[in-house]
Amino acid sequence: MAVESAIDTSRIEAMVAQLKAAAARAQGAAAPVAPASAVEKAAPRVDFSDVLKGAIDQVNDSQKQAAKMSQAFALGDDNINLSDVMVASQKASISFQTSIQVRNKLVSAYRDIMTMQV
Repeated sequence: MAVESAIDTSRIEAMVAQLKAAAARAQGAAAPVAPASAVEKAAPRVDFSDVLKGAIDQVNDSQKQAAKMSQAFALGDDNINLSDVMVASQKASISFQTSIQVRNKLVSAYRDIMTMQV
């Protein structure tokens, strides 16, 4: 009973494109700017908070699934293998550790920005 989570790379790519365009504008470089209608058709606007909430929800779901599988195995469910339980548990652990590292990087970046002199 393994559940695979798919990452929507188009949303991530759209966010990266927006960040690159903002960085180019901040540096004063003449970035190739597509018409607004072409940008909207090519990639819908991505809200960082939505992406972050989606990632946190995926971590939460994987932890819940691992806990359910572990409990079902402990109760003697014949449909659950120990290897499936261990794999789900490790996936949940890795996704949680990744989210902790992302949080640490975001906090570090926030602190760096706040200490910048204008």
